Amino acid sequence: MYVDSHCHLAFPELRDRLDTILADMRAADVRGALCICTAMDEFESVHALALAHDNLWASVGVHPDTEAMSEPDVDWLCERAARRRVIAIGETGLDYYRLEGRSVADMEWQRERFRVHIRAGRRTDLPLVIHTRQASDDTLAVLREEGAGAGPAPRGVFHCFTESMDVARAALDLGFHLSFSGILTFKTAAELREVARYVPLDRCLIETDSPYLAPVPHRGKVNTPAWVPHVAHLIAELKGMPVQAVAAATSDNFEQLFRVKVPVPA
Repeated sequence: MYVDSHCHLAFPELRDRLDTILADMRAADVRGALCICTAMDEFESVHALALAHDNLWASVGVHPDTEAMSEPDVDWLCERAARRRVIAIGETGLDYYRLEGRSVADMEWQRERFRVHIRAGRRTDLPLVIHTRQASDDTLAVLREEGAGAGPAPRGVFHCFTESMDVARAALDLGFHLSFSGILTFKTAAELREVARYVPLDRCLIETDSPYLAPVPHRGKVNTPAWVPHVAHLIAELKGMPVQAVAAATSDNFEQLFRVKVPVPA
């Protein structure tokens, strides 16, 4: 079986055809998916999906690249994280891709938001879903700073991993998993494929980030969780092992990291 560790089924491109998406998942042996929250006002719709389907779960968080909104605090995140079928904090992290004339110093609001999510993750002992784009040094630095002292260390996954081998090693050293998306199948992703070959299988997850980043041979289309097996097939090719082994390992990793049991179809 396969599990999609990161998708956005509450986004308008997908939510209006959920029945078809769930049927396609069953046909592709994709037995579960984590629905990711990206904004405070999105949480209720994401959570409703998880409550309505025993193979879907929810996260709670505010995407680092979302501006001009009320900021979540630790209590707001923890209250929602305690609700049934909420299994992760995020997506959170840092994104310096759209500085638009600002300096990295001007992005302190992002770093503070990230710290709030890390503190909520430590308080609840839920895994973080980390987004980092052109900000890996600061992402790692904030995780190290916030992980110092008493209490559980931050844990979780660097989702849609596209960073360098050095960043991969640093994330693994901090105890994080790395999740690979359809980007791995793109012709331009040769360096990323080397990273995927290197990362131990017991620290790998697979995802779609749907509706984005459809894998080859579906590139350019609206992505869905049913296409996550394409990522597993490429990882299997890179590691020289059967795809069934990758499917089983990444599903087990999902269950262990998020402390859930993926249902087996009747």
